[in-house]
Amino acid sequence: ARNAQRLFPLSLGSEGTAQIGGNLSTNAGGTAVLRYGMMRDLVLGLEVVLADGRVLHGLKSLRKDNTGYDVKSIFVGAEGTLGIITAASLKLFPAPADTATALVGIDSPRHALDLLARLRTAAGDHVTSFELMPRLAVELTVKHITGVANPLDQGTPWYLLIELSSPNAQQDLLTLLTATLEDAAARGIIADAMLANSIAQSQAMWKLRETIPEAQRHHGASLKHDVSVPVSAIPTLIEEGAALVRRLAPEGDVVSYGYAGDGNLHFNVSQKPGADIKIFMARGPMLELAMFDLVESLGGSISAEHGIGRLKAAEFSRRADPVELAVMHELKRALDPKGILNPGKVLCVR
Repeated sequence: ARNAQRLFPLSLGSEGTAQIGGNLSTNAGGTAVLRYGMMRDLVLGLEVVLADGRVLHGLKSLRKDNTGYDVKSIFVGAEGTLGIITAASLKLFPAPADTATALVGIDSPRHALDLLARLRTAAGDHVTSFELMPRLAVELTVKHITGVANPLDQGTPWYLLIELSSPNAQQDLLTLLTATLEDAAARGIIADAMLANSIAQSQAMWKLRETIPEAQRHHGASLKHDVSVPVSAIPTLIEEGAALVRRLAPEGDVVSYGYAGDGNLHFNVSQKPGADIKIFMARGPMLELAMFDLVESLGGSISAEHGIGRLKAAEFSRRADPVELAVMHELKRALDPKGILNPGKVLCVR
């Protein structure tokens, strides 16, 4: 795509090893979901091998096709349980010619939502990424990852990584982003900010965000939750989730970060220095159930972009709408009556 001056917008930490088929089968998201959507939004057609060996030839490149059911959509996010995706027709976009990136310090996630609303009003769909990070995540990354630094010195409890992009080289997004941040600062919404003045500075800011998982691994054990809630409920999720951690897993520190623009947070809990790892990890199942209950009460999802797999299959079965779950089982029986495709994933055996 790059050689043709086009953009395939899926961007995620595992892009060096991830495959297109796997991204489709898990309906992967990534840092540009706010503007471009998840993999389901990026696919036009699929070729799929079914359990009985038949090949579904659906490699259309049509933007609009209303001839019957949208069959391809049932294979996206099905985690390989309904068929094996062997080829895909994907959407491409004009390559960005103007980009503006900023690292912003804020006092609370509620200020993040205020700023997001102002950015969407000022820049519309040019808002490509809006990443929320707690100070602890930034500190861990600076400590454990070589070549990473925090360019802000105000010590704010939360950070935002913001990126605007446009295929129009004359858009002057840096001026637009600067003006929006200056107005937000005057209104007390942000406490500190730095705009990238070069590609190197932008890449350094992104490295700060993208290496958080690696920094957590260096730091110690983690209990991880990939959840989503309506964007307006993010502050509540963080506040009430942190209270659950203090009560149910006091050996851990909350490291909740992610795609605040679309409501998806990686609500992780990192082992405190010196904490007993066995005691800490044993807290996992009870904390997970409590987190899932909280997410459900907020109208959210227990799996935002990492799928169900085996680990969440039982909880998914317990919490899913009964009719919706029944339809999924009927699809599975119809397309894979012998249960040979990824057995045990997504759906519990009935």
